[in-house]
This record gives sequence, C-alpha cells and structure tokens, in this order.
Amino acid sequence: MIDDLWYKNSVFYCLSVGTYMDANGDGIGDFKGLLRRLDYLQGLGITTIWLMPFQPSPGKDDGYDISDYYGVDPRYGTLGDFVEFTHGCRQRGIRVIIDLVVNHTSDAHKWFREARSSKESSYRDWYVWADKKPANAGKGMVFPGVQKSTWTYDKEARGWYFHRFYDFQPDLNTSNPHVQAEILKIMGFWIQAGVSGFRMDAVPFVIATKGPKVRTPVEQYDMLRSLREFLQWRQGNAIILGEANVLPKTDMEYFGKDGDRMHMMFNFHVNQHLFYALASADSRPLAKAMVETKPRPATAQWGHFLRNHDELDLGRLTKDQREVVFGAFGPEKTMQLYERGIRRRLAPMLGGDRRRLELAYSLLYTLPGTSVIRYGDEIGMGDNLDLPERNCARTPMQWSNEPHAGFTESDKPVLPVIDKGPYGYEHVNVAKQRRDPNSLLNWTERMIRMRKEVPEIGWGDFQVIATRDPAALVVRYDWRNNSVLFVHNFDDKPREVSFTVGLAGDEGKLLVNLLSEDHSEANDRGKHTLLLEAYGYRWYRVGGLDYLLKRSDIDTDAAGKASHPA
Repeated sequence: MIDDLWYKNSVFYCLSVGTYMDANGDGIGDFKGLLRRLDYLQGLGITTIWLMPFQPSPGKDDGYDISDYYGVDPRYGTLGDFVEFTHGCRQRGIRVIIDLVVNHTSDAHKWFREARSSKESSYRDWYVWADKKPANAGKGMVFPGVQKSTWTYDKEARGWYFHRFYDFQPDLNTSNPHVQAEILKIMGFWIQAGVSGFRMDAVPFVIATKGPKVRTPVEQYDMLRSLREFLQWRQGNAIILGEANVLPKTDMEYFGKDGDRMHMMFNFHVNQHLFYALASADSRPLAKAMVETKPRPATAQWGHFLRNHDELDLGRLTKDQREVVFGAFGPEKTMQLYERGIRRRLAPMLGGDRRRLELAYSLLYTLPGTSVIRYGDEIGMGDNLDLPERNCARTPMQWSNEPHAGFTESDKPVLPVIDKGPYGYEHVNVAKQRRDPNSLLNWTERMIRMRKEVPEIGWGDFQVIATRDPAALVVRYDWRNNSVLFVHNFDDKPREVSFTVGLAGDEGKLLVNLLSEDHSEANDRGKHTLLLEAYGYRWYRVGGLDYLLKRSDIDTDAAGKASHPA
C-alpha cells in the first residue's frame, strides 16, 4: 500500500529538457545532457522529476503546442534517449512524470490539418467548430491582454475553431469518445516507456463542455474517473497530478469523494495566500486557506509549490490583497502579466534576501502535502524581464561560471543565459554553491533530506495552533503516535511567540529542534515561548529526545534499512 501511495511523501522537481543541459553543443538542452545530471539530482534528494513537454512541437508556447503525442522532439534527442533517461532514473530510485497536454494541440498537428481539410473528415469532430463567430468570443481568454479571442476563423476550413489558449492551439473536442480513447492511448504509450504518471495540464478546460452554443461550461468529472481507472489497470501506482486552479468548494469533485479521480492537485488556493502572507506579514489568510483545503480523500494529496513556469496567478485574492502582493513583489508593470499575476522568479521577488528565501522554502516543505520545486530554485536563480511573457523565468540552468553558465558550448543558447547583475551565472551557479557549505544549494539539500525524514507532513493530519501574533504560523502534524510542529515568523522583526502544543497530555513535552540544538521546554502551565528572529522558522518533534529510539512507525531490518509498513 505504501508503494502505491509513493507520492504522499515525495519531493518533485520540475524542469524543461530544452533549458537544463545541452550535451551536443547545439544550444538546446537534450536528454543526453539531462542523463548526465541525474547524479546531481539524486544528490539533491529529489524523488520525482516532472518533465515539461518534450514532444515534437513548433515551439510557439514552450512545447505546450504539441504536434505529435507519440514522439520526442528531435532537438531533445530520440525516443531511445528518453527510455535511456527513464532507465537511469529508475536505477537511482527517481520516478518520472510528464506533462499530459490534451486540452488542445498545435495547429500543425496532423489531426487538425485533416480536420480543417474537409467537413467530411473523420477528424473534423475532434475539434470544436462554428459556422459563424460566436457572440461570446471575446470572453474566457486564458491570456487577457495578449489573447484577443477564443474563436479564430480558418480559411481552409471555412469555419471558426475554438481555442481557450493561443490561436495556434485549437481545442480538442474532449467530449468526443474517439478523442477520449486517444487520450488513454497516449497515457498507455508513455507508461510503457517508463513514466510513473502525468501532470495533467488545464484540467478544468479538458473536462468542460465546449461549443458555440455553450454559455456556461459543465464539468464532466466522470472523465477523470475513466483516466484513473485506465492508469490503475495499466500500472497500479501511476498517478495524475492535476493543474486545476479552482475554489475549495469544488476540490472534492476533482479528487472524487471516494478518491477515485485525481490522485494529486496543485494547491493554488494556498499558494496565492502564502504570497499574501509573505507580502503582508499576516499569516491568518494563509492559515484559513490551509483549513479550507484540508478535506480530501485518504489517498489524495496536494502538490504545494512557490513558483513554477507560469506567472504567479493572484486571481483568487481580493483586489486589496492582490495590490499588496503586487506592491511587494511586482510593483512595475513589466513585472506583471495577464492582468492577474507576476512573472518573476522567487529570488528576485524576495530581493535576494537569504532569510526570506529560507522562510519561503521552509514553508513549502512543511505545508500539508507534497513539495514541488522548480529547477534553479535550489541555487536562487533570477529572471530576465527583457524576455517576453513567461520566458523571463525559463532561462537556462546555471551550472558554472564557464561561458553560458556551463549549459551549452554553443554561442546561441535556446534562451539567453542570465549574465548580468547579482543573478548572473558568474555569481549564481551550481559549481560555486557546491563548494560553499553555507550556500543555498547545500541548505536545500539538507532541508529536503529532513523533509523526507518527517513523513507526518505527507501522511498525517494537521492543525493550526493558535497564537496571538498574526505574523506567526504554528502548525502541528500527527501520524501513527508521532507528532511534529513547525513555527514560522513572517515579519521582518523578531517576534516572541507563545503557544501550547495542541493536544491534552502533551503540555509538558519537550520540543526537539530537528535543525539545531535549540530545543524548547514548556513552562509550568504547559506553554512554550519562543523568540524567533526576523523571518525565523523552527522544525520540532513533539515528545522528547527518546523519539529517536522509539518511533513506532519505523521498522528497521537487520541490514539497517528503514521501511514504513502499510
């Protein structure tokens, strides 16, 4: 059972093959280069690699405009290179999930070329058409300010086609049984090639009804159950991680009340309120968001993240809250995007302040769910706001102070490497930080190792412990008679925080610091009082030093290997 639920206590690492490591010197990252970096990723401690799209594509939307679901873009290598990569991951105990982009295809896909060629084509109904421009064509754009319509006229087809995203990404008619069968076929193909699951792109749009007469789309949740049933038939422990930026009241519709739909979902609700907490030094809305997204089936899991390859979407915050975050982290219009978000990487957003970066990542690793980090986060990479839209945060990985950051030997990298300012590759790179015991890279490795040693976060139940200080967040987890507790100070000033650990009978227990020798003893009334430095954090185990010898959730065999019994 534990192996089937491996994702409950995993650490995900998201990367784009094209910007990670170039092995053949053409300026574009490839699978051979990525294979060379697997030892680095194993050493970092990540357990799952999430690959952004690598299939053949015109490349107009960073690969999310796929033209062939069953291949590897020649710029990245061959299908054989991909299988060699998954084999290398398996040897190192690392799983692989890949993007499943089935809301739309590229307009260069052979299905769309066939569909537009004739109304009699068998592929015509694989897409969504209208004889005249629908009245609501100016509504529902995913990229407002850049995208002008959701319907585009095609001269060859002599009709209008629907596209929720860019006009070169026509939407698939996912209500069509033939399209649904093809999606299962795509999943089955990549499962056979060695992947352990999928990050499903734009889930609400995939399952929504589409068409010129659709005014209010209806979500077809049974599609999610069909996808999960297929996966469990093909490979019982494969997963789907859904990208669904929805309100908490609909979370259970995506997970399924019986846990029979999505295995995992990204928690956008907590993510947005986390950034408000970082900007305002007020943890209360974050605590509220955590409680609101607490209900989920026992087998389901949240994926928590800070930044990703898209903009920081703040659309779920109130207008006032959004302005606070904009003011703190994206005050200039060039830093904002799509009228709702910020397009920067985390390190420059936080002013390169090591204290705030550690606070943010400590929060990430201790939120109730599975941690998802973005390539380059471990060294504090910056962004290039001169690049258009979201490309500013998609620059090549900075490996060393060699030309082009050691990413490529070519003078024409796929995207410009950051080479100026405090985030330039001469200052921020893996090689330099590997040699510095106090670097962010080595701190990240230590934190990931400790996170994996605290399964209560991924498996246990949590409660927010009351304090009288809005700048402080205290969260406790309980699982199999073991408890951990985490304290964070969002303020730029030291705070004295007092609290009880939360459960009757625990009042007098020692809090053992997991990161230092700074333990905490309760006073006569069972209360702990901590002095936290600005942006300070503490990781504690509840119950005294003897937990090391008595942890009831660990069985150690004669070879000294620890396992978690189901």
